[in-house]
Amino acid sequence: MGRYRGPIVKLSRREGVNISESDKVQKYLDRRPYPPGQHGQRRQVRPKDYGIRLREKQKLARMYGMNERQFRSLFEEAGKLPGVTGTNFLQLLESRLDNVVFRLGIASTRRQARQFVGHGHIRVNGKGVDVASFRVRPGDEITVEERSRSLGFIVQNVELGKKRRIGPWLSFNADALTGQYLRLPAREDLALPINENLIIEYYSR
Repeated sequence: MGRYRGPIVKLSRREGVNISESDKVQKYLDRRPYPPGQHGQRRQVRPKDYGIRLREKQKLARMYGMNERQFRSLFEEAGKLPGVTGTNFLQLLESRLDNVVFRLGIASTRRQARQFVGHGHIRVNGKGVDVASFRVRPGDEITVEERSRSLGFIVQNVELGKKRRIGPWLSFNADALTGQYLRLPAREDLALPINENLIIEYYSR
């Protein structure tokens, strides 16, 4: 599965969830809560067990903007860690730098966060990082590059982000444009419309 680069609204309607976790996409879903296309409103054929697990896997991979190779590699890593595989997997996904930048409100979507990281707008512990999949560890400090602090998109996102509540595993100072990854998120911290057990079953088949 390659990385999807098309309209995120269309993909969200296809999966039936707000893939980007943005207010704009949610408004479209509220207006048209059915798959896209000419026959989207017709009754859908009930998928079989394999299809249900496949859709759940694709839904999560698309939420985090990952291709199949990256996604499966991270899943296999999660299975080698102590604890619950599903929770470990979600924690690894949440620890990606692009996701952390999104969660802090510096970017409006993970796709935009990936661009910010790739273009060198983000620093981790004072060092420039341009790899979206960089693993952020508890205690790490994430800041916006000095030269990037006046960028319109970043200023706008941070201003809008002041009205939202970030996860309890993160902290963010909007004035200093500095955030910290305090700890790994617990499963109950993550309001994701995902059943990770179906993904475990998919890869265990």
